Amino acid sequence: MTRTAPTEDQVRDALRSVVDPEAGVDVVDLGLIYGIAISVAGIRIDMTMTSPACPTAGLMRDEAQAAVEQIAAGLPVEVVAVWDPPWEPNLMSDDAKRKLGW
Repeated sequence: MTRTAPTEDQVRDALRSVVDPEAGVDVVDLGLIYGIAISVAGIRIDMTMTSPACPTAGLMRDEAQAAVEQIAAGLPVEVVAVWDPPWEPNLMSDDAKRKLGW
């Protein structure tokens, strides 16, 4: 039986399980996911952090990769750190802004 590659929405839903431990908000609602590309070669996630000095950057990238690997249908998963453009608070969802008091 051949498994079907996940959709972008499914990948985004999987990434919602990854929570920034400092903010208490998932990486999707924080606006840290800059791109998701799905092809026969694999799944690539472009992800930023709220700051290049983020002490949990490696942990969150590892958690993002593990979350997507669970639904990847055998495709390789790559999480790439992206710093341009820099993250800004306006990238957060309305829910994240409310939770963080913005």
